Amino acid sequence: MSDAIEQQPLSVLKKYWGYDAFRAVQDDVVNATLRGEDVLALLPTGGGKSICFQVPAMVREGICIVVTPLIALMKDQVEQLNKRGIKALAIFSGMNRSEIDIKLDNCIYGDVKFLYLSPERLQTDIFKERLQKMSVCLLAVDEAHCISQWGYDFRPAYLEIAKIREIIPDVNIIALTATATPDVRDDIQDKLLFEKHNVFQKSFARHNLSYAVRKVEDKEKKLLEVLRNVKGTAIVYTRTRKETKQIATLLYRNNFSVDFYNAGLTHEERTAKQDNWIKNKKRIMVATNAFGMGIDKPDVRVVVHMDIPQNLESYYQEAGRAGRDEQKAFAVVIYEEADIDDLKAQLDQQHPSIDSIKRVYQCLANYYKMAVGSGLGQSFDFDIQDFSDRYQINHMEVYYVLKKLEEEGLIQFNESFYNPSQLHFTVGNHALYEFQIANAKYDYFIKALLRLYGGEVFSNFVKISEAQLGKILGTTETEIVKALERLDDQGILNYDKRKEKPQVIFIVSRQDSTTLKLDRGRLEQREKTARKKMEAIINYVQCEDTCRTQLILEYFGESTFGNCGICDVCLSKKHDNKEHDIESYHLQVRHLIGENRLTVEELMENINPSEKDMFLNLIRQMIDSGELRYDDQWRLERV
Repeated sequence: MSDAIEQQPLSVLKKYWGYDAFRAVQDDVVNATLRGEDVLALLPTGGGKSICFQVPAMVREGICIVVTPLIALMKDQVEQLNKRGIKALAIFSGMNRSEIDIKLDNCIYGDVKFLYLSPERLQTDIFKERLQKMSVCLLAVDEAHCISQWGYDFRPAYLEIAKIREIIPDVNIIALTATATPDVRDDIQDKLLFEKHNVFQKSFARHNLSYAVRKVEDKEKKLLEVLRNVKGTAIVYTRTRKETKQIATLLYRNNFSVDFYNAGLTHEERTAKQDNWIKNKKRIMVATNAFGMGIDKPDVRVVVHMDIPQNLESYYQEAGRAGRDEQKAFAVVIYEEADIDDLKAQLDQQHPSIDSIKRVYQCLANYYKMAVGSGLGQSFDFDIQDFSDRYQINHMEVYYVLKKLEEEGLIQFNESFYNPSQLHFTVGNHALYEFQIANAKYDYFIKALLRLYGGEVFSNFVKISEAQLGKILGTTETEIVKALERLDDQGILNYDKRKEKPQVIFIVSRQDSTTLKLDRGRLEQREKTARKKMEAIINYVQCEDTCRTQLILEYFGESTFGNCGICDVCLSKKHDNKEHDIESYHLQVRHLIGENRLTVEELMENINPSEKDMFLNLIRQMIDSGELRYDDQWRLERV
């Protein structure tokens, strides 16, 4: 690669992101990608994965296709790119066909640089047909561990990515993940049809992050102690929505600045709470584990888990949200003995029987009144409590069956889904003008829409706020919704009302539940893999003699790291060694002074202590306790 080309990525990095240099490993990943190599990049949470594909894509001509399963993260990255003046779009399950059609056209004929897709969209005929017309410069696969059944978050739709490579054979691929064991790394590269294995990895070690585990009888008391001892911003993770509120109430009553966050809140509530925490208006956020994903807050000083995490992959990512500013930070697991039994029982729940899966699937079909063969690509609001009550099934059983149906590629289940209202004019300027002349009562309303949202409403779906429109036009939000619905009915515009309830999307048409295609072998293998991962996290919390960082690194196949020196195990060993040294010095001092009177300097010369301050402190303590005293020549003697 010439010097001129090597400078180009740095220019892009500086222009759009404001950085003067790449972080460790980023530079190597970017250059390998620009050389046309297939690349797997393993960068820990906060390691700057997105830069690794966004910069090469900006250097090249054409559009970058980005595959990611996380809709919230997808929306956040699109928003961040647009703020930097880079045109980006997102397409995910649950969008209507008209909106998808317009966005794909813009990717072919417009100036779109990044197209973010959920993996399920890759399988659709409309995408495959339009992809052939796009000028694609790079294929990026985020959360790449999802392609492997040996990973902790397998998504069968990821297996379709390899087929996409047949349509764009000359386009290289960059796969990215924060966590992958050696088996998963190999599996990612094989499944994505890498020409040769090519891994760039930043060490999983976090030199500023002190890991600790506390086994206690009173978890709440220990939490209060941790938060009083560690100052600064904090995240406290709990397993359930109910616990987020309970723990937040406990902390509030103990005079902490705190709030709680879970998927049961409205989008507006979640946004307000998150913003207050990011801006340090609230010090502590008590949340379920989805909180923190995609949030760039570098000054988190402590992350506390009030339950044992399900596996080391998820724990490493969640704990890694602390100390991204490279300053000292802490990750603490607080647990009691019963939590291990709870974890094992939960794993049993997470792997329901084939009969249970078929039963819940049939109930879903009944719930939405769907005939066999219907429903392909359809999206539905889903109220898990209403569903569970109606069919008298435990709501946790329902939840885990939905996850299995998702793993089997039959549905997509979005637990926390928010999509604002959008509209798009389906007629051109001339036809719209004629409509306004013929329907004067809509004239002022249509003019207000055009004035507020501009000409883009003719070429793309634009986000709108019915409440804002109501204020501007001096009417209610309800009346605005009615007017938009009437215009939609008359074919003047497409009005896509906001969604914020959990969504169930049928990836394939509704099947006959008695002959439902379930991969029994894969389901059994997934359960075995999950049990192995559970055993690893239990070993992590119970281990008392191996450095915590070493345990994590060995799990991820990195064995070249010594003791971290700052985790609870390492600190305990230092303390034990210190106690041993003090006892040894004490005996040596008593022995030497029992035979002769010696000055402090002579004692130090004879004993040669490794820590002189600790030795001098011991001498002072022996004098204060009456074991030693000075004679008139400032020599020490035993009393």
